[in-house]
Amino acid sequence: MRKKMPLLCLEIYQPHAHYRIPYSINRRLTYPIPPYSTVIGFLCNICGVDDQKSEVYSIIRELKISIAGRFDSKTTENIWFRNLSRNAHNTYYISETVRYKNGQVGHVGGQIPVKIDVLENVELVIHLYHKNEEHIEMIKQKLENPVERLQPLHLGRAEDLLVIRDLKVLKDEELDIGRVDGNYDYFFWIPEDRLLLVPEDLKNPEDLKNSVKVDWREIEGNIYFLTTLSKIEGYESHRNHAVKKTYDKIKVKLSDGKIKNISTLIDKEKNIPIFLGELIDKDKK
Repeated sequence: MRKKMPLLCLEIYQPHAHYRIPYSINRRLTYPIPPYSTVIGFLCNICGVDDQKSEVYSIIRELKISIAGRFDSKTTENIWFRNLSRNAHNTYYISETVRYKNGQVGHVGGQIPVKIDVLENVELVIHLYHKNEEHIEMIKQKLENPVERLQPLHLGRAEDLLVIRDLKVLKDEELDIGRVDGNYDYFFWIPEDRLLLVPEDLKNPEDLKNSVKVDWREIEGNIYFLTTLSKIEGYESHRNHAVKKTYDKIKVKLSDGKIKNISTLIDKEKNIPIFLGELIDKDKK
């Protein structure tokens, strides 16, 4: 019997974080836990991936990801967003030749007040699965020694720094399959169609699959179309990450941790269920 299966558990702490809900503007709303696309971006950063055609990115695309998290409180920050267009400048200063307002020299452009919801004291538990154990070990090594990172380690905004509290490849005895009814005090993403319940190389997978039960329609939670993998048009020519991206999306429910009538994979040490999401369709791999 093998001692390990290719399932990596990553525990993260963030003093504050904002995982923006798309299309929220004047008040920038946040998800309670990061979407798949944010976790993928974090992995690309830490692995030094700056080319979506690289071998490492192809490995990240094949990962199955489970995300759980909680936070202490949520605050709302008031900031200014700046618009550098000529029309915005003229609206704010009356004329494009003027930069004085209220007796002070200001920045070029106009500005608008914006509210941003921020989570405080965030704790995340992320499980990563790949059928190839060597790939999981490679990601673990890069997390332990992120010398190839592109930017300081963050999850969400650039200022949302993090601490990796725990990192380990789970052993078979640290996993189980069974009913997970209860209140787990964590938020979970639970995908509708791309839910990998039992990794292929878990011991006796055929027997365990008979005990797995997830009726997505019966799960309580709000429905979201959550971003996963992104594509940057023309990246090879401009090599710029900070441009418009197009995202694949999957249909998920956001569970608040009150779970019933579900049997699935369980992390026995953390005592939480694991909902591994498939990020791409097989015909896109």
